[in-house]
Amino acid sequence: MRIGLDPEPVEAARLHAAGDLRIVREAPSRPGPGEVRVHVAAVGLCGSDLHWFEEGSIGEATVGHPLVLGHEFSGRLDDGRLVAADPAIPCGSCPACLAGREHLCERSRFAGHSVTDGGLRSVLWWPEHLLREVPPTLSAEEGALLEPLGVALHAVDLAANRPGESAAVLGCGPIGLLIVQVLRDAGVAPIVVAEPLRHRLAAALEMGGTEAGSPGTPDEVDVVFDAAGTDEAVTTAIDLARPGGRVVLVGIPPGDRTSYRASVARRKELTMQHARRMRAEDLDRAIELAAAGRVDLARLVSHRFQLEEVRKAFGTLEARAGIKVIVTP
Repeated sequence: MRIGLDPEPVEAARLHAAGDLRIVREAPSRPGPGEVRVHVAAVGLCGSDLHWFEEGSIGEATVGHPLVLGHEFSGRLDDGRLVAADPAIPCGSCPACLAGREHLCERSRFAGHSVTDGGLRSVLWWPEHLLREVPPTLSAEEGALLEPLGVALHAVDLAANRPGESAAVLGCGPIGLLIVQVLRDAGVAPIVVAEPLRHRLAAALEMGGTEAGSPGTPDEVDVVFDAAGTDEAVTTAIDLARPGGRVVLVGIPPGDRTSYRASVARRKELTMQHARRMRAEDLDRAIELAAAGRVDLARLVSHRFQLEEVRKAFGTLEARAGIKVIVTP
């Protein structure tokens, strides 16, 4: 494998401030220890990327330097193999890492977050141990969606569904639709879904969901997944959860604030579980599920853009016109 620097400049999309996204050509970066070169093939735009684009921040992290967004990416190594990336680089030595919970590492670096550049560029270097080979039955676009599938797997694991339990998914964007598919694969039924956008609701119904309020749907369910990140969705989740049930908060709220009526949640004695990213092993599980055809990733892709069209891609994301927006550097 070649380890020299690319002779040609790298094309990248850098966020300078909220709404200020610029296409630049810059010198190739140098590899860090254990890193290999990845020629980026596909990048999925995520709701967290939209927070960065619209607000110039996410949670307590803000744009401190022109940042390359994009943590859902696949690419090819110099030898031609297609790989998917785990976007989180944990420190490996903190209590969370030593306990096997690297996704909770407070010193981790994450692609497209804070000071760590992500995948919206033609070439990058990434730690080899965080790359997974994508089976030939999956495309580069599907490879880019393995990370969000890992997020869905982790969220469902946190819910600890038991046989015979029911579930609901509020918000049927890409993560919500993947949660629906993972629940269906696990034999959970019914899976009640709620989504104001008709095209996303239609996709959720195709994937095994039952529309909230339709005949035969339960008034309360055992586990509710909030994949919307709005106060309205969290309130609905609390109302829909049965007494003693669980609510898994997967969506990222605007402005980093969530509020709800505590009296209802307290009266029902609900468990409110937050979900963060995915665990390292979830990427391997995602590959296995997708390669076996038990989850349909290709169905999620609705829009494709070249890197030069990245502002248009974010406009489509803002308009929520489709489901998953893919950028191909």
